[in-house]
Amino acid sequence: MTTKMIHEIALTAKAASLKLAHLSVDIKNRALEEMASALDAACASILEANVRDLEVAERENISAPLFSRLRLDENKVMGMVKGIRSVVGLDDPVGRELMGMELDEGLTLRRITCPIGVIGAIFESRPDAIPQISSLCLKSGNAVILKGGREAQQSNKIIVNLIRDAICKVEGVPIGSIQMIETRSEVVDMLKEEKNINLIVPRGSNDFVKYIQENTRIPVLGHSEGICHVYIDSKADLNKAIAIALDSKIQYPAACNAMETLLVHESVATNILSSLVTEFHRVGVELVACEEVRKIVPGIKLAVEADWNTEYTDLKLSIKVVSSLSEAIEFINAHSSGHTDSIITEEATSAEQFLNEIDSSSVIWNASTRFADGFRYGLGAEIGISTNKTHARGPVGLDGLVIYRYKLIGTGQTVAEYSGDNAREFKHNPLPML
Repeated sequence: MTTKMIHEIALTAKAASLKLAHLSVDIKNRALEEMASALDAACASILEANVRDLEVAERENISAPLFSRLRLDENKVMGMVKGIRSVVGLDDPVGRELMGMELDEGLTLRRITCPIGVIGAIFESRPDAIPQISSLCLKSGNAVILKGGREAQQSNKIIVNLIRDAICKVEGVPIGSIQMIETRSEVVDMLKEEKNINLIVPRGSNDFVKYIQENTRIPVLGHSEGICHVYIDSKADLNKAIAIALDSKIQYPAACNAMETLLVHESVATNILSSLVTEFHRVGVELVACEEVRKIVPGIKLAVEADWNTEYTDLKLSIKVVSSLSEAIEFINAHSSGHTDSIITEEATSAEQFLNEIDSSSVIWNASTRFADGFRYGLGAEIGISTNKTHARGPVGLDGLVIYRYKLIGTGQTVAEYSGDNAREFKHNPLPML
């Protein structure tokens, strides 16, 4: 596909976004229901396409985390369907009033949510990201240009075709609302479309996200790494701690919200580490640890400095003993990627300090880091996780895909009336929300 063709795709998306911005919620929900039904009916065909991708991936010997993200089964396809339908049940994020102000008599200002416009969504391996991203963009009134990983090419194609055919059945929804590109060279060209694309959302490895950030003038929303921590406090319930630590690491180790470093307070380290290490070894987790851990449980490989700053996305874990809650907080803020960090404790004061002082997009008390997810948070789904400190942070659902505009309604006022001698005074009276 040529640069000119990518430009045409971006122009088509922009034109579609202008129509999507004004669609009624009923029309958007009908389109989403058609999308869900299409995927449900074509489950077998989706899985057949995925098998072809997996066969190629095996021959090319792709990494275990990528292979895990690539693999679909019936449960994952039904999860796609359920995810789309959960978005149907959410309130329309467009057209909500955020602020009302009477500037003066007959002069009112309101701040109203509106779509961002065109989203460029670039992701590796995961074909189930397509319905998540597409449903969120459609419901929030944004057009989307999708770019999935080469390793998921067959799966991506069939899912996108099913979705595009589905929305064509609903009058008013422009076909250009959801488009897909396929090659790296097309991504390079897409990153130059700052006049037509309003936001890039990359999902993938640290190097991948950094590449996107460094090669476009389009705003980028995402996270470069998922270095997540669990801290077992001196006042932790040890049975809870073991269950939560295991879930945070092994439930789905390829996820960006999986635990990569476990911190244990020195007062409970002797009581819990042997049991934890046994359980981790039982399921094949490779462990590296500080000297204090190695004294309690001999035979574990010594962690090096790089381990504390590594996102493994695999069955590998770093473990460190700390002497206090303050040391744990300091360590996490120094090494966390700002994604998700959890404390296990029965002491509410310690938990509150942790939740307030850890500088991450999700902070958790007595629960697994794996809960940091758009669907689990009740956002319907997520277009990605953001560690930015801009308009959206954490799992980015519908609210993260709208911005706002100001609507000023007057009755003939001019600025000259409010300037110079005998100027009128602004009232600036807050108005009730409509």
